[in-house]
Amino acid sequence: MPSGEPVVPWTIRTELRPGDLGEIVRLHGTLYAREYGFDPTFEAYVAGPMAEFVRQGTARDRLWIAARDEQIVGCVAIVGAAPAQAQLRWFLVVPSMRRLGLGRALLLEAITFCRGCGYASVFLWTVSALTDAARLYRQLGFEKVEERRSRLWGTTVVEERYVLILEPAG
Repeated sequence: MPSGEPVVPWTIRTELRPGDLGEIVRLHGTLYAREYGFDPTFEAYVAGPMAEFVRQGTARDRLWIAARDEQIVGCVAIVGAAPAQAQLRWFLVVPSMRRLGLGRALLLEAITFCRGCGYASVFLWTVSALTDAARLYRQLGFEKVEERRSRLWGTTVVEERYVLILEPAG
């Protein structure tokens, strides 16, 4: 390893391994229950579309998995929503890996992928309680374009929609 390069305490991969899907769903369910009071319907909300993503994925869809010591510590996905529009989904970083740059690294991978696929924009839905994630989205150029109060996952949330307009390649 060349001297002077920082040691990154994670690896990022895009190939799925047996057990990955279940672990990602479990992490979403347990973390969001503990941190935001979400009930098991949130886990189902993640599991259903994620299973479909794996069954129906295309070359314009991708899931990034961050691991440390073979344990999943973060993830993010891009799902084609329309020919020119991608949706960013399932962005998660476990608490022990937060504030180390992993979230930014995952999001930059996803945005670079979107540009390479020729998407004109990428959007995401989040909830207002995820303030650190929202700050990171804004730092990377996303703008909040919509919000609505909803009763979801056993609690009241303010859903927020963010959009990033991608500059054409070249």
